Amino acid sequence: MKSIACIILAGLALAAGTAAAQNYPGGKPVRIMVGYSPGGGVDTTARMMAQALGELWGSTVIVENRPGAAGNIATEATAKAPPDGHTLVLCNIGSHAITPARFAKRLTYDPIGDFAFPIKIGGVPNVFMVHPSMPIRTLQQYINYAKKNPGKLNFGSSGVGASPHLSIELFKTMAGINIVHVPYKGAATALADAISGHMESSVGNLAGAPLAAVKAGRVRALGVTSAVRSPQLPDVPTFAEAGVPGYDVTGWYGLCTQSKVPQPILAKLHADGAKVLAGPLKKRLEDQGITVEQATPEQFAEHVKSEIAKWTKVVQDAKLSGD
Repeated sequence: MKSIACIILAGLALAAGTAAAQNYPGGKPVRIMVGYSPGGGVDTTARMMAQALGELWGSTVIVENRPGAAGNIATEATAKAPPDGHTLVLCNIGSHAITPARFAKRLTYDPIGDFAFPIKIGGVPNVFMVHPSMPIRTLQQYINYAKKNPGKLNFGSSGVGASPHLSIELFKTMAGINIVHVPYKGAATALADAISGHMESSVGNLAGAPLAAVKAGRVRALGVTSAVRSPQLPDVPTFAEAGVPGYDVTGWYGLCTQSKVPQPILAKLHADGAKVLAGPLKKRLEDQGITVEQATPEQFAEHVKSEIAKWTKVVQDAKLSGD
């Protein structure tokens, strides 16, 4: 009798969960947490997703910026929010791979076990830039100059330990050069100093403002960090092509939430994410430099696990562990 009762209760719970998913988000606002300042690629992507999902659902989707701690503030807030599917986070290479690699022992949550990965949005490279007034026109020229003048070239990024910064730490190791990192409080201010010429070189996610700045000729792109060229900058070589064989850093964006969110709601998030990413949003994202790459939640989770392993080694090599 007990087994029959358990089956009945399980069936009722499943039915209730399915009904809740069909009604999701049920008129209640959905928050997308962003662990970085407004204006960068993560923020831009979150706002595009918020608009598209809000239109699909006929509901309010709010982007909430909580910058700081290399994206950890927003990620932690998401992990501790009620597991009802109404709090998402724009998870990315920084929040869910590099931050766990740097601060594994400090985190109050499990970046894999406490999260579900219902929507993979796509991949995006970083772009390495100099001011147009600099006589350096190629990445190989930059490497040659840096080797002859160790410690004399500076590069700006959105902050210590973020994906752009660590992509250049990996570049330094592989190219055998010594250039000095200048961290900023966000991607927008780092780019502004590169545009004004106050910073010799700079690195940032291609998505958003950096892509616009390159296309407008306000900065000169020396290379993109991905294994293949960006369709948006077909004339800009990859690092591997430009003098660093085997180099490949591709960032990624997705929408994640708590693993305890009911499965029917997670399934609806995945389906609705696929729906908007197959519509007009796809071109909008690609125009920003993001290559839309959908995946199953299981595939996305496995990719995140492999990224944590990769960046743990880079963090150790760069002596940047915060534990």
